[in-house]
Amino acid sequence: MRKLSQGNEAIFRGALAAGASYYAGYPISPSTEILNVASGWAVEHPEFHFLQAEDEIASANAVIGASLAGAKAFTATSGPGFSLMQEAIGYAQKVGVPSVFVNVQRVGPATGMPTMPGQGDVMQVRYGSTGDYTPIAFYPNGVAESFRVAIEAFNVAEESRSPVVLLSDTFVAHLNEVVDLDELAASIPVVPRELAPLGRHPAGEPRFFAGVLMYEHGPNAGEPATADADEYLRQYYEAKHRHLEVAARHALFEHGWKIDAPVLIVCYGIVSRVAAPLRDEYALFRPIRIHPILGDELRAVADRYEQIVVIEANDGQYADMVELAVHREVKRVPLLGGRISLEAVRDGLGRVLAGGPSEPPVPPAPTERTASSPLGVG
Repeated sequence: MRKLSQGNEAIFRGALAAGASYYAGYPISPSTEILNVASGWAVEHPEFHFLQAEDEIASANAVIGASLAGAKAFTATSGPGFSLMQEAIGYAQKVGVPSVFVNVQRVGPATGMPTMPGQGDVMQVRYGSTGDYTPIAFYPNGVAESFRVAIEAFNVAEESRSPVVLLSDTFVAHLNEVVDLDELAASIPVVPRELAPLGRHPAGEPRFFAGVLMYEHGPNAGEPATADADEYLRQYYEAKHRHLEVAARHALFEHGWKIDAPVLIVCYGIVSRVAAPLRDEYALFRPIRIHPILGDELRAVADRYEQIVVIEANDGQYADMVELAVHREVKRVPLLGGRISLEAVRDGLGRVLAGGPSEPPVPPAPTERTASSPLGVG
């Protein structure tokens, strides 16, 4: 049935379609609708387990525990909560825990602007926890795509045996569109859980769950390996190569609009929706898989364009990655402070394409008291 659905609701329903049976979370705008829908679903469906934890740290660890026990598990949060989850995410990367972490972004850092959209957590996904690891992350730009990408995230988590991040933002999360999610669900394959639960491993193939480096195989299996660089290399590159191979099978992106235009716009999430009226003037590259960066796909199209401009609601986080990937100068249009509008996009493009700075003109501070902006209005 076609019905009006919200972005946050679509993520939850996508998780269900992927076989998720456990949700743990803590309320934080603009992700709270996912927690609300999950709690209501659990009341009516006792096979689905729900926990409102005392904070985001507990939520992340509960999700990891549920996954180790055999459930497809997930949580949802926003920037400050995602920051608190980083240690647990790093542990899940080390141990190899299939799970999904939804981050509905708002303007940061710290508490920031809780009602305004941002995209400032892109690099936190890549480098938020300690040490080296190879995260996989996706970022849809609408309701139907939020549903599809949620299923994709769970599939990738199972295939890579790792936590996968599903990025969203205030506007995508609260976007309402008429979609038939049941019809979509019927067309998307689901990867089943094949990893044995904790304590039920096949004979002779134990799994270890210490965050500290341990020997996982061979005569020293189960003992600490904290001073053995060779063992670290074996485990690190095994995980890295597995993640990269899985990511390559899920290279989701869009290359379109006026593809023979001289300028390529790179944008993602809600910015790609806001900039859509420019489709007759510019070419578009929209990454859906944010991490690992779509380097091969970008390089395959970049040479045909005279200029590349990355437009994003942060100060150039994805632009830095694009520049490294294509080995050429990339112009930047930062949309900061929650001001994601077509006017701001047009102004920024006009400025940087004319050789001006990426930074927009900053208005002077008021000299007289002004009325505060209503919540949700920038």
